[in-house]
Amino acid sequence: METSETELMLKGYGLTTAEFFYCMPDHIHVLNSFVWQDYDLAPDHPRLFEFVEFWQREIDGPLHSVRFTHRKMIAPGEWRNMVGEFTLH
Repeated sequence: METSETELMLKGYGLTTAEFFYCMPDHIHVLNSFVWQDYDLAPDHPRLFEFVEFWQREIDGPLHSVRFTHRKMIAPGEWRNMVGEFTLH
């Protein structure tokens, strides 16, 4: 069963965006970029490093560099379950 984005955010995950710069396999002096996003845990970033390992193992284009940013959307203490409804006419 896959966890929803809201559940991940409540568990402390934040959105990690990474830009991978890599050399083209046929043209080694040409750099290309690839953008990757996933919900990940800072500061260890296990999903990001798992993807980097996958890239190094499975993709022909060697990595030149990676830059990334991490943004926590909400924290567990910032969310409250509210029950109620107001109707304005």
